[in-house]
Amino acid sequence: MTVLLRIAVVALAIAGTLPAAGQSSLGGAGSLPPPQRPGGSPAPAATPRPATPPAATTPQPSPAPAARPAAPARPQAAQRPAAPRAQPAPQAAPVVRPPNRPDARPGGATAQRPPRGQAGTQGRAAGAAAGAAAAGAAAGAAAAPARPPEPAAPATPPPEPQPTVGSVTNLPLPRFAALRSDSVNLRSGPGTRFPIEWTYQRRDLPVEIIREFELWRRIRDPEGTEGWVHQSTLMGRRSVIVRGAPGSEAILRRRPEPEAAPVARLRPGVVLRLRQCEARSAWCEAQVGEHRGFIRRAEVWGVGAEEEVR
Repeated sequence: MTVLLRIAVVALAIAGTLPAAGQSSLGGAGSLPPPQRPGGSPAPAATPRPATPPAATTPQPSPAPAARPAAPARPQAAQRPAAPRAQPAPQAAPVVRPPNRPDARPGGATAQRPPRGQAGTQGRAAGAAAGAAAAGAAAGAAAAPARPPEPAAPATPPPEPQPTVGSVTNLPLPRFAALRSDSVNLRSGPGTRFPIEWTYQRRDLPVEIIREFELWRRIRDPEGTEGWVHQSTLMGRRSVIVRGAPGSEAILRRRPEPEAAPVARLRPGVVLRLRQCEARSAWCEAQVGEHRGFIRRAEVWGVGAEEEVR
């Protein structure tokens, strides 16, 4: 019995403590404050940030395509009035041009056309080379010790005088002739042992004979080139060649008058057969192909200024 009373008292004591325990667990007025860090103030409670609502996406309208202005209608081309029919022009004088082939070709694979003047230019080239070497030696001697002067080179002999009569034919020199064929070799000296410097390919080309040596003749062509050809390659029938600036023309007329009707217009380089020239006349009668007429003496090469040709 006593034991039961003791148990009941203990149970009542335990039951009396249960409300305080429940109040402490719920954080009421009788609960203990939370622990704090030593030497620090209590941290403020974090205020929850309100949630930001998502931004509403507004669909942007697509831009309307720009309207292009309508292209203006093209005006209709006005009809041109019909051109009046041209009256047929009077027939003009034909233009005669020199052949396209060259007057000459080099004699060998490495041959070149000799310059104007005498064909043997080796002496002149050697003299020019010697002069250049002497100039270089003089420049070097200015820095080097003085040397005794060298003996002067012998003076170049003066050119031989132009003969007035051929030593073989006794015909006057200079005189004009023409090439006999389309292949005439121009050599540097009077003989086959001399090299070929040029080969003419122009039959009837006028040339001027300036010297004679046995069967060889020294000639000068319309461009001033000189050399030796065999006398069998020349003929006495006379011809002339039109001279002048490129693009110019010489007029072959029906009569020896400046106002006469033109027969043909001749370009520089055209070769004509010379038919007749009066002494000291300004006009000569000539023919090219089927065209025959008169041409001024000053417009051609191959006849003397006062020469008479019959």
